[in-house]
Amino acid sequence: MNKNISSTYPILLLCLLLSETACKKTKTAPFIPPVVPPTTTATSFQNPLLASGPDPWVYQKDGFYYYMHTLNNRLAVWKTAKMSDLGTAATTVVWTPPAVGPASGNLWAPELHYFDGKWYIYYTAGPNGTDLGQQRTWVLENAAADPTTGTWTDKGRLYNPGADFWAIDGTVLEQNGNRYFIWSGHDGIDAVQRLYISRMSNPWTLTGSRVELSHPEYAWENVGPPYVNEGPEIIKHGTKTCLIYSASFCGTDQYALGMLTATTTADPMLATSWIKAAQPVFSQNPANRAYATGHNSFFKSRDGQEDWIIYHANANPNEGCLDRRNPRMQKFSWNPDDTPNFGVPVAIGTPILKPAGE
Repeated sequence: MNKNISSTYPILLLCLLLSETACKKTKTAPFIPPVVPPTTTATSFQNPLLASGPDPWVYQKDGFYYYMHTLNNRLAVWKTAKMSDLGTAATTVVWTPPAVGPASGNLWAPELHYFDGKWYIYYTAGPNGTDLGQQRTWVLENAAADPTTGTWTDKGRLYNPGADFWAIDGTVLEQNGNRYFIWSGHDGIDAVQRLYISRMSNPWTLTGSRVELSHPEYAWENVGPPYVNEGPEIIKHGTKTCLIYSASFCGTDQYALGMLTATTTADPMLATSWIKAAQPVFSQNPANRAYATGHNSFFKSRDGQEDWIIYHANANPNEGCLDRRNPRMQKFSWNPDDTPNFGVPVAIGTPILKPAGE
């Protein structure tokens, strides 16, 4: 690991953790309105869904929604029949890392998937402590019908032997009968976070070379340092495969969603298959108390007719890349060219009609 890479992240994390204390010592802290606990009625709900929940992820199967988010020291799954009831859903801790070792701490951005009759969790982790420069991607497997039951088996680290660098925020794309892993990583030279893709030979193994799909180019992607493309997520509609990603440093209010698009029949391993949007597709809205809007996933309403985005945001400016980030969800529509139209973040505390079928 490049010394500059391995040393950058502990310093950044320390600065983030110390920033509030330092500010309070030098000046009177401004009044910050609290996040009002979410409420629901027979027909509506309010954001945020939980008081805390960075990097939210949702997977649907057999009439249930399975939800995860970053907890740092463990992996847990929420199970609910209605996403608007997430705040009261049952929670099960499914994995506690070993006390020491290369995946003993800093567990980030877990994603739950179901492939070939088994459940898989892809998550980021590194050694316990503050050396975030050793973060890598890991895989767990469970053969139970319900991922909140059964036994999770550690399948080890998911990596590319020819380019074994810092790697976080992995997700899976299925296209043209093949399965691909997409993640945020380094090139081994600088600390810029880029999006990479590699083909998978099975749910826990990469095969062949990796290909860079995106790196920070536009001004809205380069608010930092560090300079970041991360949190890739896939959604398909009509003729388009859309890769929605998070750009700029997560500790800034400018953290936003960008988009790459390809056709649903294109070879995703070709960088030329993807077209990058020049503007963010979803970003902060201070009037609605939505800052650092990023790291999302998608789900369908219970009746299968509506598309919803779930993402995290801070309720106040300058709250950083910490546990104050809370999960929010809202319905979105589609543009004539089969790309998503997410609109603007809905204000917290605003009644929102529940997903159809709830």
